[in-house]
Parts: sequence; C-alpha cells; structure tokens
Amino acid sequence: MIFANTIPEAPHGTSAHSSTRTRTRKERKRKEEETMSSSKIQKQKTPSQGNGSSSNSRKIKHKAKYSKDKKLNSKLQRIDREYKDALLSKAGTDYLLPEEAGFLEADGPMEKTFKFKQNEIAQAVDSSTASKKFELKLPEFGSYQFDFSRNGRDLLLGGLKGHVAAIDWRSGTLNTELHLNETVHAVKYLQNEQYFAVAQKKYTFIYDKEGTELHRLKQHIESTLLDYLPYHFLLVGAGHTGYLKYHDVSTGELVSEIRTKLGPTLAMKQNPWNAIMHLGHGNGQVTLWSPNAPDPLVKLQSSRGPIRDLAIDREGKYMVVSGADKSMKIWDLRKFKEIDHYYTQTPASSLDISDTGLLGVGWGPHVTVWKDMFKGSHQSDPYMNHLIPGSKVSKVKFAPFEDVLGVGHQSGYTSLIVPGAGEANYDALEINPFETAKQRQEQEVRSLLNKLPADSIAIDPNMIGTVDKRAKSIRLKPGEIADLAASETVQAKSEIRPEVKGKNSALRRHLRKQRENVIDQRKMRIEKNLRNEKEARAKRRRLQNGEDDDDEDALKSVLSRFG
Repeated sequence: MIFANTIPEAPHGTSAHSSTRTRTRKERKRKEEETMSSSKIQKQKTPSQGNGSSSNSRKIKHKAKYSKDKKLNSKLQRIDREYKDALLSKAGTDYLLPEEAGFLEADGPMEKTFKFKQNEIAQAVDSSTASKKFELKLPEFGSYQFDFSRNGRDLLLGGLKGHVAAIDWRSGTLNTELHLNETVHAVKYLQNEQYFAVAQKKYTFIYDKEGTELHRLKQHIESTLLDYLPYHFLLVGAGHTGYLKYHDVSTGELVSEIRTKLGPTLAMKQNPWNAIMHLGHGNGQVTLWSPNAPDPLVKLQSSRGPIRDLAIDREGKYMVVSGADKSMKIWDLRKFKEIDHYYTQTPASSLDISDTGLLGVGWGPHVTVWKDMFKGSHQSDPYMNHLIPGSKVSKVKFAPFEDVLGVGHQSGYTSLIVPGAGEANYDALEINPFETAKQRQEQEVRSLLNKLPADSIAIDPNMIGTVDKRAKSIRLKPGEIADLAASETVQAKSEIRPEVKGKNSALRRHLRKQRENVIDQRKMRIEKNLRNEKEARAKRRRLQNGEDDDDEDALKSVLSRFG
C-alpha cells in the first residue's frame, strides 16, 4: 500500500492560512507592546530631564534670592546650611533627652496640690531630694538676701546687718563667712563661685571664695540692687542715686553710667534672652535699658503705686510685675501688652520664674508657687503654698537644675522642695552642675574668648549679622554726595571763630622761660603789652556785638589825670 505525502485537510470553517494569521497577530501585538514600553521609557526619561532642568532653574532662583554678589551669596548660603544642620542635629538629640519634669498630681477633683505640706513631700520623695530641704535659723542678722551660682552648686547669703556666707549647700560645706559690721543690701555671684560682689552701705566690694577683699568699686555708690550679665562680663548696679551703672569685671572699666531721672530704683532684673535690664520705679513704671542708649528703650505703666519686684522667664517672652497696689500683672514682651493680672492679699515683695515656667511669689510670711501662668488661661488655685510663721519673706529664687526654691526671710534661709521646678535636660557644655576644677578653668577661659561687647545689647538680638534691606533706598547718588560735601565746606567757612591768640605765642613762651620770682623791666613791659592786646580784643568783640563804649571812654578821659 502506497501512502501519499499529503497535507491533512483542515476542519470545516478553517483554512491553512489561519494559523499563520494568528502567529502574525501575536508578533504584531508583541511589537506594539515593545514599542509602547519603549515609548513609556522615553516618556519617563523626558520628565526626569524636565525635572532636572526645573531643579536647575530652582537652584538659580535660590541663588538669586540672596544677592547678586557672588561672595556674599556664598556666605549666606553657608550660613543657611549651618542653620539647617543645627536644626537637624537638635532634632536628632531629642531622642537622647527622655527625662521629663515630674509635677505634683492630685488623686481626684476634691484634692488640691497646694494643700500638700513640705514634710509630706519630703517623706514621698527619695532620700537625695529629701536632703535638699533644710532651714538655716539666723534671726540676729536681719533679713537675708541670697544668690545661687550659675551651675546651682553654691549658695551666697547676705544678712542686712553685715553677715555674708558662701556655702556648698548640697554637701553643707562652708566656704567662707564674713562679718562686715555694716549694712548689706545685695549679694551676687559673678562668672562662677570663685568671685562674688556685695553691695554694702556706701560702696560695692568684690570678694573671692576665701573672703578676701579684691576690689572696691568707688563708682557704685549706695547700690541696693546687683545683677550680672554672664556673656558680657558686666556687673550691673542700681540704687538710691537713680543711676544705672555697667561695670566690666574682666577689664575693670566702667562701661556705662546712665541717669534714669526717675528717682531711686526699687527693682531690677535682666532679660536672659537679650541682656536688657528691666527697672521698676516709684511711679509704677517699668523701663527697659541698654548700655548704649541714654534714654529708656521702652516705658510701661504697670501699677498705680511703686514697683515691688519683677521677673522675666528664660525665653524672654513674659514678664511678671508686682506693685504696692497689691497687683501682679503678666506682660507679653513680644507685644508689650498686658495679658493677665492677679491680686495678692499683701503686696508681693519678691518674684522669680523657674526654667520650667513655675512662678514663685513671696508676700508677707507666705510663699506661693503658680503653675501654667503663661499658657493663656487664668489660674484660680496655686500649685503650692508654704507659710513661714512670724518672718517676712524678702527674696525667693529657684535653684538652677534642681526642684528647689530658696527663700530668704527675717529669720534666716529656708530651702523648699518644688517638684517640677528644675530643668531635667541641661547642656553640660554650657553650664555643668558637676564640673571639676579643671573644667571650671577651661570654661572661664572659653567664656572670656567668646565675650560679647557691651554695644551688642539690643532688644532684638537677631538683628546682629543681618542685612539692612533699607540701605539700598537711602543710598546717595554721586551728584548728591558732591552737593553734600560742598554744603559742609560752606558751612565750615561761614562759622565765626573768635580772634584769640594761641597759648604758644612768642610772648607767652618768653614768660614761661623766665622765673616767677624775678621781676625786671622787660617782664613788666611784656605783661603790659599782653594786657593791652587783651583789652583791644575785648573792645573789638563789643563793637562786633553792637555795644557802645562811649560812656566808658568818657569816664576814662575824665579820670586819666589822676592815673
């Protein structure tokens, strides 16, 4: 049987070319997909190129945003980059600061935190914190003023009757003790605990840690208030004389002496943000001063009576002022506007604000601590309260980096525990509470090298280093400069100068050479010539002023025969 090589017949309704058609369709679809994918890739490339061009244009715009000067432009861009890097580094270090300030919390709405006693708080806290609550009974030396060192380790006490003591209050070590036998109005630590200033009855003195008198500041007379600007090394004093004086303790020079013209200064505090001094006066005004201006930068009428005390928070945004009219007002220093006010049963004698925003108020024998005073809501109840029976409070101040409030009163000094008052996360490169002697010395040298000049003190410290945008609009054109120079020369020529011979004339040189106790004929003749010249100049001056000398000449002619 012979088999033929024949192609099998296709099924009904199909043909032999159908398979080839389907194959060509698939190939066509595959080619179309490849072309579509290639076109997508090209489209994706073209926007990226467009983005690159737009980014370049943005860079060009970013460059042109600063200035046309290339050198200035590069400097401003570098400053901008450093600022952004500082913000990023600060955000990165936030993870390393887990500590938070712990405050007193009541169990229910019926329990109030201001009813907690100091003994109850001391029993609830740890032993190291409980040891920071103590009391110094010194009733025989009068009302006490005090100050903490910048790192909070040392305490400086000053009694009204002349008792001065420097103490390491954590360990209870007495560094020095003085009995000055005269009135002490104020005490203040300088750059560290090694030096302190004492405002005594007439002058202000500077002592070292051992109690040795180093300097007597004769320019500071009858100072009752002292403050220290740590970044400018300026000791500031004010008092009964009505003068505000800035003294540079690194060079010993009196930088500025300003007459306030508002009577004795009753209160003085510095703004930690911009180093502006805030002064309270007897007419109820609070004035802001800088060593560069002879007049106050700002005047605020805060109360209807004399100012008792004032306090400024760490960021320089809020100020609290107490007056003799029993008022306590809170001011926003960014707008110089009063935002809230309170009334005390007796005028508040001392105010202080902690690093976390707690306000300590001393009025009569009471000490009151307020919380959330600067958050826009009026507080009806205080945070804490304490009574010192039979002893009027003279000063309250929070210890740096500690939950401690120091109180100076007539009977001595009292340390109170205030939970949440201290800064939990501090910068050890700026102020280190646990620094060694070597670190203290290095920090003092570093701060002297970074000392700020006194003329850099301004209300807005961010103004330094910026570009004055108005400088372009007030520039003088070349023609205006020539006119200005010509007018100055004409004005200088038109000034009338008196016809006075110099002190180095030939006659005066000859007189200086002669002896004073020798009188000869030539010397008498020279003196007569000088006298005649002086009378002739006076006569010419009178003639220029329009004065008449006829009567005087007639009188001389009548009496000349008796000469």
